[in-house]
Amino acid sequence: MGMRVDIVTLFPEMCQQVLDASILGRAAKRGYIETHCHQIRDYTLNKQKQTDDYPYGGGCGMVLYAQPIADCLRAVQQEVESQGRPKPHIVFLTAGGQRYTEEHARRLAEYDNLTLVCGHYEGIDERVIDAFADEEISIGDYILTGGELASLVVADSVLRLKPGVLAEQKGYEEESYWDGLLEYPQYTRPEVWEGRAVPPVLLGGDHQKIDAWRGEQSRTRTRLRRPELYEAWCRTHPITELPKWKRGENVRLVKTEEQFRAAAQLFAEGRKTVCADGWTAEYLETLTPEVFLEQLKQEKQDGWVCYLHYTKDVADGMVSVNHKTGQVEHLFVSAAARGKGIGMKMLDFARKKLPEHEHPTLTVLDTNTRALALYRRMGWAVEGIELVFDPEKFEDVAVESRLLKMRYEAEKSCRSLQTSADSRKNVENFCITPPMTGE
Repeated sequence: MGMRVDIVTLFPEMCQQVLDASILGRAAKRGYIETHCHQIRDYTLNKQKQTDDYPYGGGCGMVLYAQPIADCLRAVQQEVESQGRPKPHIVFLTAGGQRYTEEHARRLAEYDNLTLVCGHYEGIDERVIDAFADEEISIGDYILTGGELASLVVADSVLRLKPGVLAEQKGYEEESYWDGLLEYPQYTRPEVWEGRAVPPVLLGGDHQKIDAWRGEQSRTRTRLRRPELYEAWCRTHPITELPKWKRGENVRLVKTEEQFRAAAQLFAEGRKTVCADGWTAEYLETLTPEVFLEQLKQEKQDGWVCYLHYTKDVADGMVSVNHKTGQVEHLFVSAAARGKGIGMKMLDFARKKLPEHEHPTLTVLDTNTRALALYRRMGWAVEGIELVFDPEKFEDVAVESRLLKMRYEAEKSCRSLQTSADSRKNVENFCITPPMTGE
């Protein structure tokens, strides 16, 4: 016996027609789910079959009576009980309900049977909501002419999660919002359409690379389109294991003139990338290696220590730390080396070079969403705003941004991960100190 969904409505034919179509209709015929739509008007006690009246206190529009909805719900409860099912979970679709999300859908899918009540006109007499509602739901911050479309949205999103409705479980686990992220872009034939080609990685047949590409696309799309979702995803998906250090990788203390120049080159490239969308072209032209060479040398005099990451003797990443203040800054990776986990390794390395500071700090622009997400996932939390770059106050600034101060929260770091055997293994890997040379 599959999940049962009942819809209490003034327009049962409209709702049932949708439920009987396509994927849900096929699933119902095969017995995976069961759907019923009930006419509120059938339960009225007046000859005119009237279901609404003017609101007490005045105002425009009409309000649905409590009595016919209550009697309809009681009839549904009796019908459900006769099937040997538990009492239905009753949801009223109202504008004042909790905003509906995929998490709600997954929770509601756990019930054996669900009853959805559609509002109409100006709403429903509050007393029947108080008497019967287990919860109220709104599908968004807008108004519909009735709750029928909203009930169908809820029914569809819940029923598709039930076994047998979709051909594969993977069909919904890889879609938008399932893991808190938007879905990656999809492509089909032909390979080239109106001059637009399918990304080559999807044509290569390497499923490991395809999965990696899809994951990156999903994270990037969410970060750009729905930053609030991405921020929430970062909080719930901490990095528990760093990429492994590969042969030929090492970190070296910056001491020689050659090393300082290599660091200055990375500094200039990284700063230009970070400031590209928020600062003027004239300002970007001033970000030269020569400028940052002098800055790094001055910072050395002020107590800062700079490190370079090398891959086969090529400097492709940098970071600076201050042992006195417990600060981490200048985390940059060359364009050619991005996407290889070097930034994660270097941030972890820098933090561990400050054992005397339990809660080291760093700064990052709020427009640098990729770095901000990485820091959050590695146990850093925003502590406050250091500076606001306002175009009206800074002539070189084109778009307003904020310099955020972040603080490493040890209790949210690897030490607070689950204590299962697998998690403990992850923690051990996460806390390995990378190879060092040249210090």
